[in-house]
Amino acid sequence: MNSAQRHIVLAGGGTAGHVNPLLAVADAIRSIDPQASISVVGTAVGLEHDLVPQAGYELDTIDKVPFPRRPNRAALQFPGRWRNERRRVREILARRQAQVVAGFGGYASAPVYAAAHRMGIPIVIHEQNARAGMANRLGARWADFIGTAYDGTGLKTRDDAKVQRVGLPLRPAIAALCRRIESDPHAARAEAAQQLGVDAERPLIVVTGGSLGAASLNHAVAASADALLDHAQVIHLTGKGKIESTRQTAVSRVGEGPINDLGPAHAGQGDYHMAEYLERIDLAFACADLVICRSGAGSVSELAAIGLPAVYVPLPIGNGEQRFNAQPVIEAGGGLMIADGDFTPEWVASQLPPLLADTQRLRDMGRAAWSYGIRDAAEVMARRILELVDQRHGRR
Repeated sequence: MNSAQRHIVLAGGGTAGHVNPLLAVADAIRSIDPQASISVVGTAVGLEHDLVPQAGYELDTIDKVPFPRRPNRAALQFPGRWRNERRRVREILARRQAQVVAGFGGYASAPVYAAAHRMGIPIVIHEQNARAGMANRLGARWADFIGTAYDGTGLKTRDDAKVQRVGLPLRPAIAALCRRIESDPHAARAEAAQQLGVDAERPLIVVTGGSLGAASLNHAVAASADALLDHAQVIHLTGKGKIESTRQTAVSRVGEGPINDLGPAHAGQGDYHMAEYLERIDLAFACADLVICRSGAGSVSELAAIGLPAVYVPLPIGNGEQRFNAQPVIEAGGGLMIADGDFTPEWVASQLPPLLADTQRLRDMGRAAWSYGIRDAAEVMARRILELVDQRHGRR
């Protein structure tokens, strides 16, 4: 390798919430310094196994070694497995001539932090959640810089001045949409509406529970189809395997006429548009007036960056992490939050029509979301990483 190159290793994976920010930062580094050597450490079982090579980056894989949460056989095996993976990471970092490692959480990050610390390699961390995960809590004690999507993540470091809220590094499609909205929001809406087969002049609600969907959201919205269609169009992304049951619920309220598949081929056939999943969800966001969704960290950060008001329905499992993700946006005035158990057809039918009719309130919520959102996180993280390389290796 060219010794004048900057050599950067990124680590993380498992879910899209870890992989997408990682790739956004990798692309930002490549944009600033096309000659930089960038590689990724991940596992062979997470989404990174496919997404990283598809994005044009080399992937070094290690085994998934979860931290033990209770005394069992896995806990007894953990010390040996941890040493093995840390040793493997040391070999990877040495071979890649790593000058900085940047971790994004997930199973692969923890041994990378530990190995880099022992090797004296500077560490950068990005934490996308309102409450940090175990891997990033470990790495924070050694980190030279920590970028967060939220304030108050609970990360403990040697110097709090090294922690900065930078926002979430946005996926390319979402980052492009933010730029489009800033320059010409009306054109962005019109073009997206045409591609999706919806009316750009009418209010639009987007409902999404992610790729697997959310049964409670699906039922509550579909069972309120009659009340919603009096005020708006609906794009309902049901999730894999959930479209037929959702369609039957909606049909029971409004009949088959208003219900159609999403896409330009069905334009004008009805106002309730359904699909299991939409790869170009940026198109739906471009023409949405309100979004109904879970409050995963990525969803909240993206909607705030776009400036979209949302009804957040946190996933009702674990210790309520999703509630923490949405809370700052709610406090800023950028959305509403309701518990999953309270998100019923009756609530939807009574609360959303008045909100949709109050266009000034929706605009104010959108402006509040935009003000809270951050749109340059990928570039900020990339520049911090490159600055650390230059500081440690005397580059100008």
